[in-house]
Amino acid sequence: MIETNQFKKGLCFVYKGDPVIITSVHTSTPTARGSNTIAKTRMKNLETGQVLNASIRSGEKFEEVDLAHHPVSYLYSDGTRWYFMDDETYEQFDLGVDDLGEDRFFLVDGIEGLRAMLIDERVIGVSLPMAVVLTVTETDPAIKGATATAQLKPATTETGLVLQVPPYLTSGERIRVDTRDGHFVERVKD
Repeated sequence: MIETNQFKKGLCFVYKGDPVIITSVHTSTPTARGSNTIAKTRMKNLETGQVLNASIRSGEKFEEVDLAHHPVSYLYSDGTRWYFMDDETYEQFDLGVDDLGEDRFFLVDGIEGLRAMLIDERVIGVSLPMAVVLTVTETDPAIKGATATAQLKPATTETGLVLQVPPYLTSGERIRVDTRDGHFVERVKD
């Protein structure tokens, strides 16, 4: 059984009779005495693709979804579909924007650690590694004398992901990005 205090992005469980996957979760604690913590959760129904928003009180328990995981390789994207190959069976499959959501911004050539999530031998999505290396394609010029503790600036990566980075980064640099929330981790030296 899964409890609300275990909620995190990518967790699958049965909600109101349907298998769902959490796409984002934020917890809040009401100020009233004796109030339970509330998990404000955005979920995707794995059967229908419908996006659900729910506020779930702490202490509730949910049944786990029986998921199989297979290692996969990312092949390419045509802009609307992303193509993968199962490393065990060599079967190819593709997923669209509705299937991948924000995870599509982390898919680049050579990415390692991808795993397909299957329910009843049907691919319902992919799970990403904790961090990926992306190349900054567009950002404001570096600020002379900038330090790591200075203000952040927006940067666009090769996949179209826009995130906040330190001001000393320039276009063409490679950075490590956390796939759970899309934040800058570190500059990657080649």
